[in-house]
Amino acid sequence: MKTVSVNKLKFKKNLPMIEQYVIKNFLFQWIGRPTEGLDEILPLDYTEDVFAKMEAKQETSFLINEDEHFRYATITEDEQFVIGVLNWNKELKHKIISLDEVC
Repeated sequence: MKTVSVNKLKFKKNLPMIEQYVIKNFLFQWIGRPTEGLDEILPLDYTEDVFAKMEAKQETSFLINEDEHFRYATITEDEQFVIGVLNWNKELKHKIISLDEVC
């Protein structure tokens, strides 16, 4: 995963249903295709606050790299998969996930 500055990203204002499904499928594969399904481990809601994204529900705490909390995933105007995470210091970081990291 590559951490990027938010000003280098062009976020979409809305995501059609097909892109919402693509994000969920991408995350399902990225976290290892859990038998419980994505909705049990990482329930997501579609929101358009500031930009369009699939956001983790407030009661969800999904850790990445043992010290970052998953907040949301989106697809940028450049068709990049980006996740937003809160680090241990509660700073929001954006990370690009490549297809190589999923396979």
